[in-house]
Amino acid sequence: MTERRNSKAKNLSRRGFAAAAAGLLFAGLAREEAFAGDKDHPSVTFMRKVGRELLDAHRQGTVAAFLNVIERYADVPQIALYSLGQYKASLGVAQRPRYFHGVAVFMSRYFADQSREYRIAKYEVGEASSDGPDMMVSSRIYLMSGQTYNVTWRVVSRGKNFKIADAKVLGFSLIYMQRSIFTSYLSKRRGDLLQLMNALEG
Repeated sequence: MTERRNSKAKNLSRRGFAAAAAGLLFAGLAREEAFAGDKDHPSVTFMRKVGRELLDAHRQGTVAAFLNVIERYADVPQIALYSLGQYKASLGVAQRPRYFHGVAVFMSRYFADQSREYRIAKYEVGEASSDGPDMMVSSRIYLMSGQTYNVTWRVVSRGKNFKIADAKVLGFSLIYMQRSIFTSYLSKRRGDLLQLMNALEG
């Protein structure tokens, strides 16, 4: 049983999200128009803090390290619900905590896998631009190999705090890709959310 669950998780994460996202993360990104005088905008300050903790998690390279950062700073409930697409209505209230945690584990496993292949030397957090009520914060990542790439983070306000709602490369949303992977997985299993949750937990 454990072997079968691990096989499902590997099929879900490595063949889908990891392959698609890796291709996008290491491409270039056109810079967003800067929000006027915003280098000290609170969303930029927030992303500098998150960046430090993500880099520390990257250097540890463990699922647990990334999970700690993702659960603290990502808007996991909204990311998780969005990722279900048309299957969202099938998720019961009692299932939500398990599913939300599974999504956080899934994302953490992906980032931990990538940290072993793409070693980061440093990062820079740039400027913020407004997108409706949200802020888009640019960043540049420098790899040990000498390669660089840009990622723009969607930062949303949640009460008195900020949360990361998405990361975009070349205009492509990582949570949009994740939704495509989840819904494709469910469509082949008659919308069985239990199978999805088992695969996410790995």
